[in-house]
Amino acid sequence: MDTVIVLLNRDLRVHDHPALAAACAEARRVVPLFVLDPSVPAGRRSGFLAESLADLRRSLRERGGDLVVRRGDPVAETVRLAREIAGGGAGGGSAAGVVEAVHVSADVSALARRRERRLAEECERHRMGFRAFPGVTVVPPGAVTPSGGGDHYRVFTPYWRAWQAHSRREVLPAPARVTLPEGLDPGVPPPGHPHRPHELFRGGETVARRRMRQWLKYCVADYAAGHDDLAGNRTSKFSPYLRFGCLSPLELASLAEDGDDFVRQLCWRDFFYQVTMAFPAINRADYRPRGLTWNDDAEALQAWKEGRTGLPIVDAGMRQLLEEGWMHNRARLLTSWFLVKRLRVDWRTGADHFFDLLLDGDVANNYGNWQWVAGTGNDTRFNRTVNPVRQARRFDPDGEYIRRYVPELRNVPPKTLHEPWRLPSAVRGYPPPLVSPA
Repeated sequence: MDTVIVLLNRDLRVHDHPALAAACAEARRVVPLFVLDPSVPAGRRSGFLAESLADLRRSLRERGGDLVVRRGDPVAETVRLAREIAGGGAGGGSAAGVVEAVHVSADVSALARRRERRLAEECERHRMGFRAFPGVTVVPPGAVTPSGGGDHYRVFTPYWRAWQAHSRREVLPAPARVTLPEGLDPGVPPPGHPHRPHELFRGGETVARRRMRQWLKYCVADYAAGHDDLAGNRTSKFSPYLRFGCLSPLELASLAEDGDDFVRQLCWRDFFYQVTMAFPAINRADYRPRGLTWNDDAEALQAWKEGRTGLPIVDAGMRQLLEEGWMHNRARLLTSWFLVKRLRVDWRTGADHFFDLLLDGDVANNYGNWQWVAGTGNDTRFNRTVNPVRQARRFDPDGEYIRRYVPELRNVPPKTLHEPWRLPSAVRGYPPPLVSPA
C-alpha cells in the first residue's frame, strides 16, 4: 500500500502496537494521527495526556516519523488528513500520495464504538480500507464467551479460568522505522497546563516502560503480600499508563507471569471491558436493576468529595484522589462503599466524580467497579457488607496512610486514630462523622 493513517486514541505507544505494526509492515508511508476532540475534554487528565503525546512524538521522530496532531471531530479530521495527503501535503507540493487504509485499536465504550462505526462508513465512502486491531486489553473483548451461551461472562471467576486458558497473540516489537509523507504539517501537541500531573505520575511510554522494568524486577514477587498495604508503595501504579495505552497490557501480563495475583488484576480489567462491550450503558444504567432508591443530599455529597466525612480512612482516600489524581484500590472500595451503602447516594454520582479526577479514569473499569460496589453490577452478593474501621485497622494499622492525607489527625494516638469520635474531646479542625460509623 501507499499510505496508511493510524488513528490513535488510548494506544499512545510504539511497542506492541498491532495497528501501527501492521501499517509499517504493509505500507510505504505511515501517518500516526491523534485528534484532540473538544467534545471529549481531557479535564484533569490533560497534563498527563500532553506529556504522553510529547513522548510519543519523540519516539516516532527517533524512527524517522512524527506524530500528526489535529483538533476537531476525529472522523472528519481523519478524512480531511487523507485529502490533504492526496493533495501533496500542506504546501500542495509533489509529495502526493494515496491513503489506502485507516487503522485503529478497537475499544469498547459506547462513544468509541460509535466513532469506529462512523469512521468505517466514511472510509468505505472514500474508498479507503478500515481495520480495527486488538491492543487495549490482554484478551480481546468477545474472544472469550461462556460455553453455555451468551455474549459475555457476568461473573469473574469463570471468566478468569477461561481467560487463563485462552491463547494470546504475539507481543510485537516497536517498528524500526516510520516514514511520514513529505511536506505534511504535523501540527502542535496540546500544552501540559493547567493540569500538570502529580510528580508520581509523569506521562508517556518512556516513563512507563522504565517503571515497568523496575517494578517487575523488584516488586512483583511481593505484590500478593503487600498490595493491600494502604501506606506502602507496593502497588504498581500502572493504571494511568494502561488507561492511555502507554503500556501494552498484553506485554505486561506476559512479563509478569510469575506474579499470579498481579496478572489477576489485569484480568479484572479485561473482565470489565468485555462486560462494557456487551452492556455499553454501563456508565448510565444498572447492569442488574435492583429497584434501589437514593438520597439527594448535596451537603453530604460535597463533604465526601472534600474528604470531610469524619471517617478518617474515607477522608484519607478522597484527599489522595484530590491531591494525586489517583487512589489506592483498597481505598477506592472503602470510599465508594461509604457513599452508596452508608450515605445512600446514587452510584452514578460517585462514579462521575471519580471519572472526572482519576488519571486512570475510563468507562469500563471506573463504572464497572462502582456498579460492583453498589450491588447493581457483577457482584452476585448484593448485600455484601464492609466495615471501614475494621478494614482501616487491618490495612493501615499504624495510621500512616491516614496521617499522610489528613494532617488534622497527625497527633492522634494510633489506638484511637481510626475512631477519633471516641476521644474525650473533638479533634480541632476535624468534623464529627456524617453518619453513624457502624
